[in-house]
Amino acid sequence: MSKILIVDDHPIFRMGMAELLNQEKDFSVCAVAEDIGEARKALCEHEPDMAIIDITLAKENGLDLVKEITASDRPIPVLVLSMHDESVWAERAIRAGAKGYIMKKEASESVISALRNISSGRIHVSANMMAILLDKLHVNPATQGAPTEEVLTDRELEVFRLIGTGLSTREIAERMNLGVKTIGTYRDRIKQKLFIKNAAELTRRAVLWTEKSHTIQSDTKLVGK
Repeated sequence: MSKILIVDDHPIFRMGMAELLNQEKDFSVCAVAEDIGEARKALCEHEPDMAIIDITLAKENGLDLVKEITASDRPIPVLVLSMHDESVWAERAIRAGAKGYIMKKEASESVISALRNISSGRIHVSANMMAILLDKLHVNPATQGAPTEEVLTDRELEVFRLIGTGLSTREIAERMNLGVKTIGTYRDRIKQKLFIKNAAELTRRAVLWTEKSHTIQSDTKLVGK
């Protein structure tokens, strides 16, 4: 039986996910955590065989935990499960070391098969996402147009996303536990990489991108409910 750690900052979702997985004969939820600190403690105390990690953990980025687990002395397969659009975040999750990515709205239908795939050493993404990744292998750089948000680092993309939600620089700094000057530096880097001229243009583009790529949380179906 595989022991599984669930890392998600929504108690009801953790409960529903644990209930779903504990119904399977080959899975057992050994621990749950709401942030990276609790996850580190659970990894040491319970030694899970796999982990399910959400990208957005209150004031933290779940991909930081994925990278930490991947680089540890005891790496385990990680399934990233998130409300965020897979076309934006799945590839980043895989690059961070995750073995699979599924969206929360599809969790009750595919999380079991996803866990069995990654436990067998396979990568799990949706058929649509696999097609996108394969298409990228055949893209001719010479035919590409203006830079897209894909050129941003994970941290820059998180700042860009929060700008799109309407947060000020100070609010973003508080949310990410970073200094205001650091967020200002990220904003400047984003403008440079995307050829954005000023703050107003940055905000407009961030809002449009967020509306397009962000899956509304209220549409997310709770697992096992």
